[in-house]
Amino acid sequence: MKKKNFKSGNLYIIATPIGNYDDISRRALMILNKVDYILAEDTRKAGILLKYFKIKKKLYSYYEYNERKNSKIFLEKIKQGNNIALVADSGTPLINDPGYRMIQLCRQEYINIIPIPGPCSAILALIISGLPTNRFCYEGFLSHKKNKRIQRLNKLKLEDRTLIIYESTHRLLQCLYDIKKIFGKKRYIVLVKELTKKWEKTYGDNVSNLIKWIKLDLNRLKGELILVISGHKQSKSNVYEISPKIIKTFFNLKKELSTKKAIKITSDIFSIKKNILYKFYIKKKY
Repeated sequence: MKKKNFKSGNLYIIATPIGNYDDISRRALMILNKVDYILAEDTRKAGILLKYFKIKKKLYSYYEYNERKNSKIFLEKIKQGNNIALVADSGTPLINDPGYRMIQLCRQEYINIIPIPGPCSAILALIISGLPTNRFCYEGFLSHKKNKRIQRLNKLKLEDRTLIIYESTHRLLQCLYDIKKIFGKKRYIVLVKELTKKWEKTYGDNVSNLIKWIKLDLNRLKGELILVISGHKQSKSNVYEISPKIIKTFFNLKKELSTKKAIKITSDIFSIKKNILYKFYIKKKY
């Protein structure tokens, strides 16, 4: 078992504002002023932030295509005693941003990883949505490829937790049409846009009405957009209603496997609760 090198520095994971610079913490500013290196996915955006707060530090690029290489380079710098800060374009690092490889390497070397908390748009959208917050599922951006997006939505169709999805301006309507087709026209969604900014807006309705509301003014498509979607609600009247595809898969598996194994595999494939499949099977059997 490796022991921590007490000469090594620290890695700070620093949350930054998502729109309003007044949201940055005093602690975040203190750390940014004292570290030896600052890593940023977009050095231009991070540079604007540092300039605003008169922090004179050199920024180093750290993004998807150089993450592996730079993680190793800056790990060595930390081991030499340097302190490093990792910031995202905005909000909390690693939430839909690079950084986990650096975290993995630092943990393997027993280096201190210190989070400096602050804004996270997914959590802020969730807490103002009015939807259940005790259990939720964060999906980030769905695929820009239609087939992959639909495949993922099909897996999420019966998810009973509140869903959080990021979407871009030019794909939002298509994503909503796909949700309407797969989840049903009555699924409740809250659209949250431009959090903490001047044009911040929140609007909630079923997906059909949400699409109509957006189409009344296409400016509503602009900005940074988050969808908070109500989880699937299984009513007593349709407890045993399962799609033909799921039924076919289950019975094909049952030809070769035990009922328990067939239920588990079908549940994993379609993200359907095992007890729903079991109740369906018992009802069919008797």
